[in-house]
Amino acid sequence: MIMLLQVRGLCKSFGAVAALRHADLDIREGEVVALLGDNGAGKSTFVRLLSGAARPDAGTFLFDGRPVPLNRYTVRRARERGIETVHQDRCLCEGQSLWRNLFVGRHLRTRFGFIDTRREREATSRLLEEWLGLGGAGLDPDAEVRVLSGGERQALALGRAMYFGARLVILDEPTTALSLKEVNRVLDFIRTLRDKGRSVLLVSHHVQQAYAVADRFVFMDKGRTVDEVSREATNPTDLTERLLALAEGGAA
Repeated sequence: MIMLLQVRGLCKSFGAVAALRHADLDIREGEVVALLGDNGAGKSTFVRLLSGAARPDAGTFLFDGRPVPLNRYTVRRARERGIETVHQDRCLCEGQSLWRNLFVGRHLRTRFGFIDTRREREATSRLLEEWLGLGGAGLDPDAEVRVLSGGERQALALGRAMYFGARLVILDEPTTALSLKEVNRVLDFIRTLRDKGRSVLLVSHHVQQAYAVADRFVFMDKGRTVDEVSREATNPTDLTERLLALAEGGAA
């Protein structure tokens, strides 16, 4: 598989607190990588840096073989490169329609520069029906986000990433507070992304869920990436034991 993302030595401090000390990461096209670690290991900071929400103090970042200028890296520039992040809170507006949430900040325009609401509604309808399978649930583009279940909200956030052609989708704890049925649906979406050749970075503390979809597992501890293992070389019990060892004694 072709290497899509290469990160070396990413560091970030907030004042006197070193949130990320040294993080390395490789992700290939069509690969699902799970990022595992205890609370405070540095996963959230790592996601913020990869998504452009914060800038690192040091390190290098290659995407599709090209250096990314980190001193000018932002969420918008990440999206332009095909990096979409679905945060734990999903960043959806409760009182707004589905189509407005899908296109917020990236509206389709008419030739006169106005928001093309007809095209946006039609595109949202196709997404609900064809990719998300939510059309059969009685949802339409004008429905408000507040009527969606947790799983449907996550589906909409994932669909937004798909619609805008993401090559790498970063999922930050995507199954938090979801029912078992909704969890399985999210895992199916991740498999669909991989089947379509998209890459996924799955940040999770659920070992069983991560094992169900990931091709490779990267461990973080105290702001560092400290270990990795392929799916073929591990199992859920081994992954759990590795996490417990880090939590109890930390990386050597």
